[in-house]
Order: sequence, then C-alpha cells, then structure tokens
Amino acid sequence: MTEAELFFGRDIAGQPSVSDTDWQRFLDEEVTPRFPDGLTVEDAAGQWKGAGGAIVREPSKHLTIVLVGAPNESVKLNAIRESFKRRFRQDSVLLLETKRCGSF
Repeated sequence: MTEAELFFGRDIAGQPSVSDTDWQRFLDEEVTPRFPDGLTVEDAAGQWKGAGGAIVREPSKHLTIVLVGAPNESVKLNAIRESFKRRFRQDSVLLLETKRCGSF
C-alpha cells in the first residue's frame, strides 16, 4: 500500500482563513468523490519559512488516504491539490507518499 498525506494551509493572504464550512464543502466536492472508500482528516498547526525568511505559522488540515494501486490515483491527488490552490489562492499543497505494509 501507499499512504498519501496532504497538508493544506488555511490562511488566505488578506482574507479570512478557510473556515470549517469551506473545508467541509471542499472535502465533499473535491476529495470524497475521488476517494470514496475512506480517508482521515486531522487539524494541524503548520509552519514554514516565507519568502522573506520569516517563519509563518497557520492552521492547517492533514489529510491521509491509503492508496491501493488503482489507476489514476496520482492524477486524482494532483487534481485535489490544484483545486485547493485555485479555490483558496494558495501557493502549494504538500503531498507525501510513503510505502506501507497494511491490511483492511
């Protein structure tokens, strides 16, 4: 199996942050239709170094999906990332993929 982890920052420059309602709508419209078999979402506290070198902290969402090798999983993950960036004017969504041993 492969575990895919996506990290979504919730701050929007000059705007209110991505609300819980906004996040749930995004999950319902963009994520669940692509991966209906299950996923995990956790609140996180993100931190990164901004362009000017200052540390930036923001509330984030950590999404975990276990991939089973179905066709187009990478395409679906990238579509989710691009949709979030477009919808909430984000620079990036981090994706980590890790090989795991597991079973259901």
